[in-house]
Amino acid sequence: MGIAVIETDVLIVGGGTAGLAFAIHYADMVRQYNEDPANTAKLPGRVMLIEKGGAIGHHSLSGAVINPAVFAELLPDVDPKDYPFESPVIQDDTMFFTKHGAFKLPFAPPYMSNKGNHVVMLGKLVRWLAEIAEKKGVQIFSGFSGHELILDNGKLAGIRTGASGLDHNGKPMVNYQPPTDVRARIVILAEGSRGNLTRDLVKAFDLAKGRNPQVYSLGVKELWEIPEGVFKKGQVVHSLGYPFGMDQFGGGFIYGLSKTLVAVGMVAGLDIADPAFDTQRALQIYKDHPFVSKVIKNGKMLRYGAKTIPEGGLFALPQLYHDNVMIVGDAAGFLAMPSLKGVHASMRSGMLAAQTAYEAFKKNDTSSAGLSRYAKLFKESPVYKELYPVRNFRQAFTGNIVSGAFQFGTQIFTGGRGLSWGGRLAMAEDRAHCRPLCCAGAGVPREAASCAGSSGIDKETAVFFSGTKHDEEQPSHIKVQSDAVCDECIKKYGGPCQHFCPAQVFEISADPHTGKKSLKLHPSNCVHCKTCDIKDPYSNVIWATPYGGDGPEYENM
Repeated sequence: MGIAVIETDVLIVGGGTAGLAFAIHYADMVRQYNEDPANTAKLPGRVMLIEKGGAIGHHSLSGAVINPAVFAELLPDVDPKDYPFESPVIQDDTMFFTKHGAFKLPFAPPYMSNKGNHVVMLGKLVRWLAEIAEKKGVQIFSGFSGHELILDNGKLAGIRTGASGLDHNGKPMVNYQPPTDVRARIVILAEGSRGNLTRDLVKAFDLAKGRNPQVYSLGVKELWEIPEGVFKKGQVVHSLGYPFGMDQFGGGFIYGLSKTLVAVGMVAGLDIADPAFDTQRALQIYKDHPFVSKVIKNGKMLRYGAKTIPEGGLFALPQLYHDNVMIVGDAAGFLAMPSLKGVHASMRSGMLAAQTAYEAFKKNDTSSAGLSRYAKLFKESPVYKELYPVRNFRQAFTGNIVSGAFQFGTQIFTGGRGLSWGGRLAMAEDRAHCRPLCCAGAGVPREAASCAGSSGIDKETAVFFSGTKHDEEQPSHIKVQSDAVCDECIKKYGGPCQHFCPAQVFEISADPHTGKKSLKLHPSNCVHCKTCDIKDPYSNVIWATPYGGDGPEYENM
């Protein structure tokens, strides 16, 4: 069977908030323009969106507490009471945890207040946005992964989806389905944090030249059903301190989604140096803390998920455009630190890209020069004004929390410059911070969560609660490039992949006769967080897309 070719005007890769905001805003502008009798030349209106999850929302995960202002701009005709939010934030506490106790800070740290914000379930939100987009004529196809870039004469011409029906060696079986080439005049990369297409595009065209490398945290989250009256609907708790050490960037959270539903989670910097730090296990320890265990004591766990969060800020954004393509949302790194909010910024970036595409089509110019207006619009937008004062925030907290807090304090009084006299603090990529075993020290989360009566779960159980499914006949989408490099990593770092992966994809086992340690992969466990692609010290692991429709099935996460 040959490769099928589909053509469209605009192709959006990714069905999250950024891609859907683009789709809705672009469809509205084009419809208004084309319905005006004065405009005899009509603008291209075919918009296609592909999503690698089996359904819209299956791969969407966030805390999430969001700033709702962007919705009024995107959907001016929708009554705010119809937004699918769970609750306005009614109580906003920042706590500091010690091992056995907790105390509430008397004020919200700068930029971390949630006044006026709302608690949401991201999967529910994106399904709602997708319904609106489809009503506006956007074609949405779930279960199709963007596998590789299509380049014609050095310019992006579209995206090739992944094939299916291959055996472990990549050879076609009787149920083989070839990939599809989707060609478009403009491609919008909205594939989320560490998207494989964005990664390849940025590398191919050197779009990160002169920027800081993007840095990430790993967020792990559980959804719990609890007795009514234990935690308030709309109550938000963020915690600092335990179980993190003073050289580890991270924190925990509890969000009241309803009277009987809470999200409990943890976010840990992937620049943590200890190769044995395990964010999923740290969450289990967090759940045994007296403050947290009181909330979930008589509860029932419903769901688990994990995702990486781009935290590099303004200086880590790549060039946002190239010939025929723009990058939006988490794929680019639109996230506000230290508030750790990205939904509203992602949506605004999608709307800015939509405005750029609209104007580019009017001028019949989708070249890099024609799409450069995206960067200009961004610099004039509320997103830029939000990112600029905290442009050096995350860089300050590398290695030591106390010195980071001091640096952040100086940033507040210097408009974000802090101690960076040149205007920008440098930061190495996350993998560069990993310390060898000989000098790593004890990892805080190595202590086990208690067993008797504990709410703690292991990673394999967590994967079950994520709803993750993969066709196990397919080639591994986790690519280990060199076994020799892997052996060296095990000797030097102890195989950190077995710890940093939140889904038990990587197993280090010893030969019972020789004692030699080696790596065994379980790619069917993968929850598509892409931590391995970011954190592996040797860049020896590359994350690629599995079959479309495979992966987690998050419900209201």
